Amino acid sequence: MKARHQRLIAIGLVLVGLGLGTTFLLRAMNENILFYYSPSQVAAGEPPEGRRFRVGGLVVNGSIDRAPGDLEVRFVLTDNAKTVPVVYSGILPDLFREGQGIIAHGELTKDGSFRADEVLAKHDENYMPPEVEDSLKQVHGGAET
Repeated sequence: MKARHQRLIAIGLVLVGLGLGTTFLLRAMNENILFYYSPSQVAAGEPPEGRRFRVGGLVVNGSIDRAPGDLEVRFVLTDNAKTVPVVYSGILPDLFREGQGIIAHGELTKDGSFRADEVLAKHDENYMPPEVEDSLKQVHGGAET
């Protein structure tokens, strides 16, 4: 009877350990997932407050503003329906330019702009990030852009 009791305790401890491990793993994964939102979704208030996410779209022509000698750049992203102002401090990718499809990682600030800590640009003339292409297609009712 004593051996059976010890086995039940061991099985119980293993199950508790697995449960705790699974809980910690799922929590860590949830905190590190970056969801993608289009400028229309950001304008509608869909992204959760205080969480990092990705926003993508086209850089609006004439919206790039940079002070000489400063790494901070401001620009506006659009999905051709809504726009989101973006602030980024750092070196931009070589392919970053107006009319370019990009994805920015960061979070919303209290003033409604997006504070990016990473900006990714498409890598050739024919490529557009799938998330950006899908959001542009949704705005245009399925039409190619």
